[in-house]
Amino acid sequence: MQSRKRNRMLNYDYSQDGIYFITVCTKDRRHHFGKVHYAEVYLNDSGLIAKRQILWLAEQYHYLDLHNFVVMPNHVHLLFQIDRSKVESEELKIKTVSSLMGDYKTTSSKAIHLKGNAGFRWQRSFHDHIVRSKEAYEKIFQYISNNPQNWEKDKFRDEE
Repeated sequence: MQSRKRNRMLNYDYSQDGIYFITVCTKDRRHHFGKVHYAEVYLNDSGLIAKRQILWLAEQYHYLDLHNFVVMPNHVHLLFQIDRSKVESEELKIKTVSSLMGDYKTTSSKAIHLKGNAGFRWQRSFHDHIVRSKEAYEKIFQYISNNPQNWEKDKFRDEE
């Protein structure tokens, strides 16, 4: 039996302060969230839910600073920071990036299913990148902002 490829960096604490770039794809990269037309994203009901749940995540967890995000037809990019200085209580446990993404995927899936899109599924896991420099941050921030304009050459575009 072939073992699964490790998605996260070994021995790295994904609940520590840091800036994280996350990409979450729909299962089989199916276009559940809307369309891109002339470099503008037009979200359908499922896409609006995906967007709403990103905002909910930042409201729910005060230590999560949302820097940038985009909901595309078949994937979502997020750039956020975990900032422990925003936590008033030392008893509050800071969630890992995996737990935060689990909350996002679970709540968005449930709402999308309730809205009538019973076939919606997220791809297993997600892609992550730990942002370690100002230059990398700026490049990623621009990549997210420009994602709709670059849709025609996007590597996540696959299925239409």
